[in-house]
Amino acid sequence: MKKLFLITSLTLLGWLMTPMDARAQYNNWSVGFRVGEPSGINVRKYFGGNHAFDLNIGTYGGLYGTKRSYRSGDYKSVGLTIQGHFLWHTSLTKSESLRAYYGFGGQINNRRYYPPRLNGEYENALSLGGSGVGGLEFFPVSKPYSFFLETGAYVELLQAPFFLSLNTGLGLRYNF
Repeated sequence: MKKLFLITSLTLLGWLMTPMDARAQYNNWSVGFRVGEPSGINVRKYFGGNHAFDLNIGTYGGLYGTKRSYRSGDYKSVGLTIQGHFLWHTSLTKSESLRAYYGFGGQINNRRYYPPRLNGEYENALSLGGSGVGGLEFFPVSKPYSFFLETGAYVELLQAPFFLSLNTGLGLRYNF
């Protein structure tokens, strides 16, 4: 929590010290990493206007724990996830250094599921569901990178309908 507060404070301080007549550096593509739930490699493609597509490939289970009640049993290990969102974004400042975004998409997960009938043994469970995200992204003026903080939710449709999981994270992207 202290690290999150420090990063947020430094980001806001940098924003306050940014000249308002300069322009931020967001381009066609950005690649980086996301720490949170899920954590992983993040790729974003910006389109004309205020649209983008965001893809995150990584793992989950580190932020909220690796053992959760799931279906009639538990899942107990870090799993693989692929998450994609179509985004709408807008500038919150004249310099475009602070941008807000939100979007919707889907998520595919692979996890080890421990049903009670298998007495400690697991089976691989592939799940599919919808997700939504909202966040803030800070683009330091004349720099090729950006910082972001986002939150959202995942609602599973297959294998455990209406299983809800929070998706939160912060990260860094290189824009080119």
